[in-house]
Amino acid sequence: MAQMMISRITLLSIRNSNRTIARIPVPIKYQRSCFHTSWILDVKGKEVLMPSLSPTMETGTIVKWLKKEGDKIEAGDALADIQTDKAVMTMEVDDESVLAKIIIAEGTKDIKVGTLIALTVETDEDWKSVEMPAPVSSAPSAAPSAPAAAPAASAAVEPPPGQNNVSMPALSPTMTSGTIVKWLKKEGDEIEPGDALAEIQTDKAVMTFEFEDEAVFAKILVPEGSQVDVGQLIAITVEKGMDWKSVVVPSATKPAAAAPAAEAAPAAGAVPAGDKKPPPSGQVYGLAVKRLLEEYGLSSGSIKGTGRPNRLLKSDVLAYIAANNLKKVAPKAADPVRTEGAMKELGSPHVPSGKASAYEDIPVSNIRAVIAKRLGESKSSIPHSYAYIDIKLDKLIEIRKELKADNIKVSVNDFVTKAVAHALVECPAINTLYKNGQIIRMPRVDVSVAVATDTGLITPIVFDTTAKSLLEISTNIKQLAEKARAGQLKPDEFQGGTFTISNLGMFGIKQFSAIINPPQTAILAVGGGQDELDATLRKSTKMTVTLSYDRRAIDEEQAADFLAVLKAMLDDPSFLVAGKLRALRYAQD
Repeated sequence: MAQMMISRITLLSIRNSNRTIARIPVPIKYQRSCFHTSWILDVKGKEVLMPSLSPTMETGTIVKWLKKEGDKIEAGDALADIQTDKAVMTMEVDDESVLAKIIIAEGTKDIKVGTLIALTVETDEDWKSVEMPAPVSSAPSAAPSAPAAAPAASAAVEPPPGQNNVSMPALSPTMTSGTIVKWLKKEGDEIEPGDALAEIQTDKAVMTFEFEDEAVFAKILVPEGSQVDVGQLIAITVEKGMDWKSVVVPSATKPAAAAPAAEAAPAAGAVPAGDKKPPPSGQVYGLAVKRLLEEYGLSSGSIKGTGRPNRLLKSDVLAYIAANNLKKVAPKAADPVRTEGAMKELGSPHVPSGKASAYEDIPVSNIRAVIAKRLGESKSSIPHSYAYIDIKLDKLIEIRKELKADNIKVSVNDFVTKAVAHALVECPAINTLYKNGQIIRMPRVDVSVAVATDTGLITPIVFDTTAKSLLEISTNIKQLAEKARAGQLKPDEFQGGTFTISNLGMFGIKQFSAIINPPQTAILAVGGGQDELDATLRKSTKMTVTLSYDRRAIDEEQAADFLAVLKAMLDDPSFLVAGKLRALRYAQD
């Protein structure tokens, strides 16, 4: 009897082995507690592609994954170290998610840019049941509307023979978009290898986009002053000898969306944006999806969710927005009558008359946007602690006057930079970086000096600061500041650094605290000099410096030791004037 049952079960499984098994919706609360079988509880993951980390990068090697499957990823976290054609660079992720599946293993070489290397899911989804994407060759046929979009996509990806479509390059590791400041070639100009094609404002500075091939500049697709996403087509070149006036301009210049066109199409009976919204659909979605729906004035019932069970994903909403070319809905304007009445009650003399007063929208530059993002992440994710100390400047001012008499002009900030470098050598625990839960002690002191520019704050680096004299540091800082304000800094001149100095003393700021620039573990905020009377009623000049430090890497005692060493060096900075006879004279006094 038992043998008959076994044979019947076997026969039944054989008969049904090739049937398509229906997906079974299971409540979310049970997804994490029961079996994780992809054909039952599959979750559609977000694709992570091999990024272009340098303008000339075509392939890359994954040196090391910095996250493992199941790890939570915060915005700005480092995901992997990737060997480009230039150097080993860190790939960062901009969205909050969970690393669900690593597709390309460490050490895999020559991975083409755009290749799928990993999958992530939303933080509230079951990462173990992520659905592996189907191979390109076995992809299902598109909806009837797909063929119409296919020529545009193919035209953007596969130009005619001899024609090259130029995309916006990634000129820095964190660059996601750029503004074309100026085209350095005009249509019809010949281009030699290494020629500068355009000046582009990245998230760091204005940089030059150089072209590596010999060609003829045929067509400008994006005018000067336009902000363009990385990967979007900006120009067309052709081979020398071709008719550059007869190029084929692609109808689609933006990179293809990650979601298929069939999924982006609205569900049957969906209500267009601006029309009456349908009743709630009962779909489940997270906070990120809710925020998108509110920003674009959408209803969850107008979009078909691809998550299971009955789940609306962030990628579904983004695909719907892209397919329908939707714009964000403007916030509701305040009632002018009520606003005017409220201002009168408050006794404000600036009461609007009639319509709202005119105002000017000033676009946020890429640099300021990145600064705001980085500093916000630093403030919220790093446990900051602060320590400050007063430093006497009388001896320093005296030395500056004598150097000025010899036509040697150095600033207080130059003395601070030199003293900080020596203090970091004496207190190596401060000259550290914090990466991936580890404290990295740096063998060399590279001091970053904050410089204010019209587009935002940037921190050029005085490399190997301890090996430079006071005069060399002064000259180096002046040159870097001029290049920073002109937007001519190279990436290797502002990327890196082991410690940062931010000096606002020249603006009359007496004391302040600065936010740490990760992965550095400390930053020194320098205030201006203040005249005070000492115990003998003699005038003395003091300066307050505040150290912001990362409690994960530096404790109170280490911070106090650093400030004590720095104070001793600046209270009597005679030894900082290396190579001068007056240093010996000051030491003897």
